[in-house]
Amino acid sequence: MRIRVINPNTTASMTALIEQCARAVAAPGTMVEAVTNTMGPASIESHYDDALSVPGLLTEIIRGETEGVDGYVIACFGDPGLYAARELARGPVIGIAEAAMYAASHLGRGFSVVTTLARTTGQARDLAERYGMQRFCRGVHATDIPVLELDDPKVRGVIAEACRNAVAADDSDAIVLGCAGMADLCDHLTTEVGVPVVDGVGAATVTVQSLLTLGLRKSGRGEFAAPLPKQYTGLLNGFER
Repeated sequence: MRIRVINPNTTASMTALIEQCARAVAAPGTMVEAVTNTMGPASIESHYDDALSVPGLLTEIIRGETEGVDGYVIACFGDPGLYAARELARGPVIGIAEAAMYAASHLGRGFSVVTTLARTTGQARDLAERYGMQRFCRGVHATDIPVLELDDPKVRGVIAEACRNAVAADDSDAIVLGCAGMADLCDHLTTEVGVPVVDGVGAATVTVQSLLTLGLRKSGRGEFAAPLPKQYTGLLNGFER
């Protein structure tokens, strides 16, 4: 099977990290490839960034469909363009916030989300509500570390401290990491904090892989059927289906 992991931002170094973490959990015989958005923001830290990442992300879905990709991971914790991507794809499309929250809900009575900037905490709470995770999500905590600074080794201690504080404040049994740029920190943080730490990149990759192993594909009826054909103009010229 072939799984494409899409980094909705345009930072190639983050794509490399994401690909490494996704491949680490893939089963033998599963081909995992990560791609970088070719148009959009360098990092996604606002609703504006989120919206402007979507056309490029959908372009990658369209390309994947022509190349025989079986399923997709959207590797940004805001899960940008998730539902639109599901309209376009034949196979499963999973967002990393969606996958991480569901995985964490199996590990205890409640989890906390530890994310990047404080301005994104509302989005994380909205996603928990969208996915029916409100009763499990006990809190959302910001480190105030910009996404593009997550590769600095000095921030590991800040993130670990935020995770410890979240567990104590929320009485949580697990931590969900609120950014794909934190994907490589799970083992380190689990040891440091003493509770399971869930990375959405790995969780989403395994979810797509499991659905494909079960022979399950997207339903082709109703809301997630292919979009209706129509003309798109201006910068969106060429998006006609």
